[in-house]
Amino acid sequence: MLLAKLQALLHELYALDVQYGVDDFLITDAAFARALDTGGRDVDEKLLIAEADGEAEVALYLEAELLRRLAERDPLTCLDADNLADFWAALEGVSHFTYYAWNAQREKHVTLFELELQAEVDKFVTTGLLLKRQNGRELPALHDWLFDRPRLASELNGEERERYRRANRYAGKYCRRLAPALTRGAGDEAVQRELRTFYRLSQQSKLAHIDAQ
Repeated sequence: MLLAKLQALLHELYALDVQYGVDDFLITDAAFARALDTGGRDVDEKLLIAEADGEAEVALYLEAELLRRLAERDPLTCLDADNLADFWAALEGVSHFTYYAWNAQREKHVTLFELELQAEVDKFVTTGLLLKRQNGRELPALHDWLFDRPRLASELNGEERERYRRANRYAGKYCRRLAPALTRGAGDEAVQRELRTFYRLSQQSKLAHIDAQ
């Protein structure tokens, strides 16, 4: 299934050993997702987490129609303008799940901001590498599409808008500096070292690393 392949891609990219498969936590029933997230926004992707007494219940909601469209136009075979938005939505969900699960295995707390920051980086890096693999070229406008033209949902509250904007700003700065190195491909040792080190940094250390660039 596509989601398992996306998770495997992130595992390879960052040298991860997450013990949980995203498919086992997937739900596609919108009514069920709303029941689990009372008062939450209706979106096509959402990681649902309930933590209590050192335990966590986790589910990843992805809209059934979104997954159907991706099944018809596999982005891992051909990523283009027709499936890019759906690809980003699915990858964001897999990114959130993988980052949360990897840190949970190490009993490390993560913030919503960290999840958004890493997901933005994952979308930029993965999209760039897939396009290079499929077409032998990069998309010059990729950084602009992801970081310079974000459109936030009007129903977001002030705290949510600030979190998304801040994550977008930091991820954009990091990826702008990272872009030239990505031309060498994910197999380049320097690129691997940078991506894997960044993934494992704490939130404070990630921001300090970006600000120091």
